[in-house]
Amino acid sequence: MIKNYDEIMLEFHDSLEKRVSRMKYEFTIIRAGRVNSKMLDKIVVNYYGTMTPINQMANVAVPEGRMIVISPWDISTVKEINKAIQSSDLGVTPTDDGRIIRLVFPSVTEEKRKEIVKDVKKIAEETRIGVRNERKEVLEKFKSAEKDKKMTEDEHKSASDEVQKIVDKFNGIIDKLADEKEKEIMEV
Repeated sequence: MIKNYDEIMLEFHDSLEKRVSRMKYEFTIIRAGRVNSKMLDKIVVNYYGTMTPINQMANVAVPEGRMIVISPWDISTVKEINKAIQSSDLGVTPTDDGRIIRLVFPSVTEEKRKEIVKDVKKIAEETRIGVRNERKEVLEKFKSAEKDKKMTEDEHKSASDEVQKIVDKFNGIIDKLADEKEKEIMEV
């Protein structure tokens, strides 16, 4: 068996976990029925020359299912936050009273829910593709080790089987998370 086999497998497992974590994060940003403060995570504001996420310069609350309230710590940033939200792809126009910004989201139509489900499926498929690419890389390492006589043919087969078991496990996790998110989105 090659010397760094355990290290290779650990790195492989970690990289798959990172891909699934990234997918989970992407899913939290997607609006299902109820709005989520994480929807603002991608929006950054020019705050004294530094691009700063909204949640680092204001309190963000969700008082009801379709509304987000932003209370900036520095009132002078209200206009900049408004501008950043309007130029984002959130699809909502902010209203403010000079101190607090309110984002009222429209109800999600059936057609829009179906579009969102397509996005969820796309994210899940991109994650699966990433998992396959990771599998390909690790199998190449084992193939190379067998070619260099650092691994026997049986060890290579055993390692490949173990890699496939890990891939199957992570694909199951991806499918489960995507199904849960799809159900959440389609729930009226």
